[in-house]
This record gives sequence, C-alpha cells and structure tokens, in this order.
Amino acid sequence: MNKRISSKLLLPAALFAFTSGIAQKNNDAVLMTIGTTKVTVAEFGSVYHKNNTVTPNTNDTKSLNDYVDLFVNFKLKVKEAEELHLDTAKAFKDELSGYRKQLAQPYLTDKDVNDKLLKETYSRLQEDIRASHILVKVTETALPKDTLEAYNKIMKIRARILKGENFNKVAAEKGVSDDPNGKENGGDLGYFTALQMVYPFETAAYNTKVGDVSMPVRTRFGYHIVKVTDRRKAQGEVLTAHIMVKTAATPTKEDSLNTYSKINEIYGKLKAGAKFDELAGQYSDDKASAKKGGELPWFGTGKFPIEFEKAAYAIPNKGDFSAPIKTKYGWHIIKLIDKRGLAAFDAMKNELKDKVTKDSRSQAGRVSLIAKIKAQYKFKENLAARDEFYNAIDSSLFDGHWDAAKASSMKKTMFNFNDKVFTQTDFANYIVTHQSKRPKMDIKMLVNQLYNQFVEESTIAYEESRLDQKYPEFKSLMQEYHDGILLFELTDQKVWSKAVKDTTGSKEFYEKNKANYMWDERADASVYSCLDAKVAAKVRTLLTDKKSEKDILAEINKDSQLNLQVETRLFNKGDNEFVDKNWKAGTSADIVSEKDKKTVIVAVNKILKPEPKTYQDSKGMVTSDYQNYLEKLWLDDLKKKYPVTIDKSVLASVK
Repeated sequence: MNKRISSKLLLPAALFAFTSGIAQKNNDAVLMTIGTTKVTVAEFGSVYHKNNTVTPNTNDTKSLNDYVDLFVNFKLKVKEAEELHLDTAKAFKDELSGYRKQLAQPYLTDKDVNDKLLKETYSRLQEDIRASHILVKVTETALPKDTLEAYNKIMKIRARILKGENFNKVAAEKGVSDDPNGKENGGDLGYFTALQMVYPFETAAYNTKVGDVSMPVRTRFGYHIVKVTDRRKAQGEVLTAHIMVKTAATPTKEDSLNTYSKINEIYGKLKAGAKFDELAGQYSDDKASAKKGGELPWFGTGKFPIEFEKAAYAIPNKGDFSAPIKTKYGWHIIKLIDKRGLAAFDAMKNELKDKVTKDSRSQAGRVSLIAKIKAQYKFKENLAARDEFYNAIDSSLFDGHWDAAKASSMKKTMFNFNDKVFTQTDFANYIVTHQSKRPKMDIKMLVNQLYNQFVEESTIAYEESRLDQKYPEFKSLMQEYHDGILLFELTDQKVWSKAVKDTTGSKEFYEKNKANYMWDERADASVYSCLDAKVAAKVRTLLTDKKSEKDILAEINKDSQLNLQVETRLFNKGDNEFVDKNWKAGTSADIVSEKDKKTVIVAVNKILKPEPKTYQDSKGMVTSDYQNYLEKLWLDDLKKKYPVTIDKSVLASVK
C-alpha cells in the first residue's frame, strides 16, 4: 500500500474512520458547524468511542476536548480540499480506485476455503519431501491434440517405470524429460516443503507415498510424473551467531585477499580456543549483531542466502561453528546456538496468509466465491450467444488487431445476475481491451477461454460494486481513504512540499530560531584499537612521527588485518567511552578495554565548543519545524474561512 497514505495521513484519517452500531442519545443532534457543514453527535461520537481506549467519566474532559480539536482540524482540511474540488481530479479518482481494489480483496474470496488452505499448508510444512520428476512440456493454451500428445507421452514414460526401469535413469535419457537439469540430476529435486513448488506439483508430491510414482499432474510447465523418494520431519528453525567480514561493493584483488585473509585469521583463533562472542564483538562487520556476540534472529528455510542457510543447518551440535563460507555479503563463520521445530499455527498464521495469497493456490478461494456469487444472484447464461463468436473471431486476434465492428450486429444477452445484463457487445469490447499478440491456437478454445475470463471478472466486479451496501465497515474504510488521499494532496501543497521547496522561507525560519539547533560540545578525535600493548607501542611511535592514518594502518596491518582498527570522526559525549574519558586535546595513555582486552589509544585533535549547527547540518529538523509552523498558520486561516461553532451542551452527551 502506498506509504504516503500510511506515513502522513492515515493516522489522522484512521482517527476519524466512521463506525456503525454505537448507541448514542441524540444521534441526529448537531454537535458542531464548520463553515456551512453540520456535524452530528453520531458522526463525532462513533469516532471518539472507537479510538478512545479509556472510558471517560463526566469529570474528565481532557481526552474529549483533545478529540474535538483533532476532529475540527481534520474536518477543516477535508472541507477545504472538497471546496477546491480535489476530489474531482482524475489522479485522485485513479488513486482511490487503486486503493478500493486492494481493500476489496479480502471480501472477494471464500474465507472458508482460504482457512482450509492455510491449515493444509501448515500441515505440509511439518514435513520435507524429497522427490524426482519427469516433465513433458505443453503450454496452457496448447491445442487439444497437442495436449493429448503430451499426456500420452508422459503416460508411456510412466508405464516404463512401473514395469521396473529406474526412474532417475529414464529421466536422464535424452529426449525423455524436458527439465533442462534432468540429464545431470536424473530429475532429483532434492528436499522441499510447502510453498516452494507450484501448487499442483506440491499437492501431487504430498499425496504420493515414498517409492510410488504419481499419475501425470498438469502445471503451467506441462505434465509431470513425480516419484517421492523420502519424507522427513521439517528442519524447523535455527538460532545462530555469525562473524562477518564484509566485501566491498566492487572489490579489488587486494580487497579480496585482505577479507579472505582476515576471515581465516579469525577462524584460526576460534580453532585455537578463542571465544566466538568476543571475536564477533571485535571483528565482525555486522555491527548490529556484533553487539550481541554475533547473534542473529531465528530463521528457517528461505530467510537467508542459500549458502548461509545450508551451512547453518549442516552444523551438527549446538556450540559448533562452521568453516568460513561466502555469500554475496561477504565471508561468514556461523555458530549454531539452538534449533527448534516449526512455530505454532497461530504464530505463523499471518505469515502463511500472506504467502498463500500470493501463491496459485489462492485461486481456489476465488473459484469458490464465484460459484457462491452466481448462486446468490441467480446467474444465467446463454452459451449459444457465446458460440456465435466462433465465426466472428479471425486470425487478426492473434496479432492483437481484432475489431469489435466484426461483431457489431451481435446484441444478444450472454449472461445476467438478477437484473444486471451482459451482452455480446460487452463481450466484444472485453475482447478488444484484452487482446494482445499471442501464439495461434484453436479459435473455439480461445473464444471459450476469453468468455470464461469475462464471466469470472464480471462476476467479481459485480460483487465488488455491492460491497458498500453489504459491508458498512468497507464503506467506512473507503471514506477513510477518500479523506486520507484528499488530506495528503492538500497538506502536501500547503505544508510538506512547500516547506521543502521554499528554501528562502526555510532559511529565514532557521535564522530566527538558530538557538534551537545547537551542537553539543564535540571532540575531533581518532580511536586506535590495537591488538595488544606491543602493537600500541608501534602506533604511538608512528603518531609521534606525524604519520597519516592511512600510513599507520598500512604499516601496522601489513602482517595481519586484525592488528589495528581506527575510527576517526567528531564524537559527541556518550558516543565512545574511551573518548569520554579523555575529553581534552592530546594523545591519551594506553587504555586496556575490559570488554575485548585490546589496547586503545585516543588522539584528540581538538574540543569543539557548543555552537549553532549550520543550516545544512540541521536541515532535517528545520524542515520539520518549518512544516509545523506552516501548518499552524494554515489552520488559523482555515478557521477564519470556515468559522467553527460547537454546542457545548450537545458535546456533553458524548460519553
């Protein structure tokens, strides 16, 4: 969903989404008037009760008054947007239509079927399947004779295997399987689980016993036969830690050698008995996990790069670590902390729902819904009217140039829902808008395919058009998005983009409020983290000789990339404990870190006194404050333009 709605507008817009069914006294009483717009108790009260989580008492008016202020500001902006006719713009209508399609999706599927699919998917995730397959390609739009030919071919192959031939040897034969990897792997797909193969193939695999060969199963790729060779309990999830040496985006040969050398030095220390978490804290380039000894979140199949995942699952015992492995991010050493089985269904439900929705199996819910809609609205069709298109369609459709005029005399009803009629003219227009260059196929098959699509899409569209009548919460949500988009457009014009584009006004605002954007006292310093006191002594000598940081690193790390790390920047107090302890110009004495036993030298170039940040340094904060300033001025103008009156006695009835 578009972030511009959620990030800026849906917070206030959601605040004012209308709900139904809340009993209020004097629901129709006018609570307030904004310009000429009257707001009833029901409109405000439903919002207030929906969003106010603490039940107010008659003596507590703060939350109620806060809501009144927010509501008034909201209504003022909406009224202004409507007065400016922003809701009639094509861009607005197109965007709202897009949101409507998204919001309608949960209503346009059979929830019972979807729930069954979720449970089926979760059940299958309990188990990993190892299977081999043989594929005979055939397109989804193939002619009946080509489809039959492919089916007969796969059945003959299956018969050979059932008579005793080795499945994998047959799969590897030239001209047998259309899987390009069949010759090398004999059709072996390795282990997989639910949601990793196309749904029909997955179903065939899970419904086949170990050692058996399935009947042919049709997918978008063609016909498959599947032999299941093993089943095992799902691997579950692992908890790991890692030490990462990051590779540069475009590494030189020297960079690659240095990273490889560094990871192997660390690996050597681990094998010599060093503690994993300490080395992670000292050397890992994944700073977020390094603070926790390299620990990563729990993960399962498909969450991390495949090389990382395979290495993690291959570690036999808790506490063991892998040899260095490479991913696109760099080199890693992985430590296994713990393993666990699949999470409970309730814990995975939302994640599964998202995956199932994007998977082909979700079509089962759509198919079921279409059948229910047809029954509910008394769907009737005239297939004879469809068949008349067999002679109206010609080869121009395969080039994407078919003209609806060729069916101009055809006006018959094709199907209807209650009193909603769809004619041959509607179908002809549908064909025109959905034609594209395509491979030639049987005309009758193509017409039937297009007609079925037309019926399905029309059925769903008919149901979608009735959602506002059937579901008050959907109507409420659409109102929320309607207002949210309007408010975004207008607020963007008046406040957000204006503040960004108005450089002159922003700089003037900064100059008047410069004291609000101050740097604290800062230290211009370099922190040298040395492997030991011996390395620190060499560093100190080079510092005395006025060597540059680059030269110092090159000299100290020529034998080992682990000898020295340097951090040079402006430090605020609290950024670095060693800088904090040496908050004065000059070079510190050696400091032994209690955490990793390294020897630290702090070289402070100078201490910078508190001073105003430049406009550029504080631009983000200035822009934000300037936006707030502009919004306040705007709201003051709106209140003058649309006077607000509130009936205090009526407001007291909102409880």
